[in-house]
Amino acid sequence: MTQYQTDGAYVSHETPRWEDQDMATDVSRETDPDAISAPDAEVEFDTPIARAARVAMSVRGHGDDSWPRPGKCRIISVANQKGGVGKTTTAVNLAASLAMHGNRVLVVDLDPQGNASTALSMDRSAESRSIYHCLVEDAEIRDLAQPVPEVDNLWCVPATIDLAGAEIELVSLVARESRLKRAFSAYDSSELDYIFIDCPPSLGLLTVNAMVACEEILIPIQCEYYALEGLGQLLRNVELVKSHLNPAMEISTIVLTMYDGRTRLASQVADEVRGHFGDLVLKTLVPRSVRVSEAPSYGQSVMTYDSGSTGAVAYMEAAREIAYRAAIGAGN
Repeated sequence: MTQYQTDGAYVSHETPRWEDQDMATDVSRETDPDAISAPDAEVEFDTPIARAARVAMSVRGHGDDSWPRPGKCRIISVANQKGGVGKTTTAVNLAASLAMHGNRVLVVDLDPQGNASTALSMDRSAESRSIYHCLVEDAEIRDLAQPVPEVDNLWCVPATIDLAGAEIELVSLVARESRLKRAFSAYDSSELDYIFIDCPPSLGLLTVNAMVACEEILIPIQCEYYALEGLGQLLRNVELVKSHLNPAMEISTIVLTMYDGRTRLASQVADEVRGHFGDLVLKTLVPRSVRVSEAPSYGQSVMTYDSGSTGAVAYMEAAREIAYRAAIGAGN
């Protein structure tokens, strides 16, 4: 018996002996005469490898499942002022999954750390143009968007280290809170189905620009106690921006990330969030996954790095929920 590891889970496989295989072949020939007369007949194999291959093909959008596209472009800010809750991971993988299933998606990296740009293989050299040039120098989004390698229908406006000083430079500019919104207004968003804005882990001018520019807020919540502590402050800031700068903005989606089913705390946090926010919370729980953590080091999302992993499947299901919720108007 061999034991191997697949994305954190051990699977046992009984290695057949050669004499057992020969015996099985002889029995099949005795009981099924057609096995000799039709050796080329199609046989549907249902093995762990075959099932994993079917899952990976489905995640990459090669199955028969087609997802609905929204009637107009949805602009979604992925925000949470607490770091390490999976904002960038969620934004990148939801965007990649939607693009793989026929939607046209743009990711705007508004975090000076530029992790979303790294995960999507964007050029982040000092000479490259980035979202900084849009906010401070009025460059057009169309000129800054770059196609993402290996994923059709997916583009990214990268972030470079220049963005770290943007908050200081924005202070002296006119209408500093709506610079990103003005850039989106000048862009023909009918060419896109989704725009995901990856916000920094703070509540400064960059995050305010994202909230003013969007129509929906998506909040990733880590299934741990500290993730709930800062949530109240985020909700208060959302209400302030909504009442003073963007009345059309709503919290439309909450994603529970880094779920560990072995701990009681994770289940308690999930239950508490569902009890408070109701239908805004996606049914899909995104588990902790080694593959999700490894993918950015290869300049990829987990959707292309390991399509059959538990993390990729979870993000695909979360993206499917978002796509179908838009079709029926749920969560808004």
